[in-house]
Amino acid sequence: MRKQDLLGRWALRQWTQAYDDGRVTHPMGQAPRGFIQYDDDRMFCMIERADRQAFATGGQWNASAEEKARAYESFMSYAGTYELAGDEVRQHVDMSLFPNWEGGVQRRKAAIVDGLLHLSARLEDGTPEARTASLVWERAGRAITS
Repeated sequence: MRKQDLLGRWALRQWTQAYDDGRVTHPMGQAPRGFIQYDDDRMFCMIERADRQAFATGGQWNASAEEKARAYESFMSYAGTYELAGDEVRQHVDMSLFPNWEGGVQRRKAAIVDGLLHLSARLEDGTPEARTASLVWERAGRAITS
C-alpha cells in the first residue's frame, strides 16, 4: 500500500462485522452511508445509517434523551492525522463522536482490490465478542449515497 493510493475521498459501500462464533452484523444497517477522506497527513471519516430518524421532541439541544441516544447510535465520525506502515493505516484520533477514541490510534489493515479500498480491524480478540470489522469503500467521484 502506498500513500498516494489512499489520497482522496472514498464512499462507503459496506460495513460488516464477522464474529468468531459465526455471527455477521451490519453496525449501521445493510445500506450505510458515509465517506472517509485522506489528505496528505490528515483524515476524516463520517458514517451513518441510511434510515436515521429526525427528532420529534425537540431540536439539537432539547430533544428527548432517547432520541439523542438513537442519534448517537446511528452516526459516527472521527478525524485526525494518519500514517501508513506497510499494509496498516494508523489513524491518530484528535476528535471523535465517541470520546474514548480521542488521543488513541485506530489501526486498519488496508488493501485495494479491484479499485475498492478494503479497511479491516480485529476487535476484542480473546473475548466472546472477538470479531473482524470490514469496511469497503469506492472512490467518491459521484454521490456519497448508494
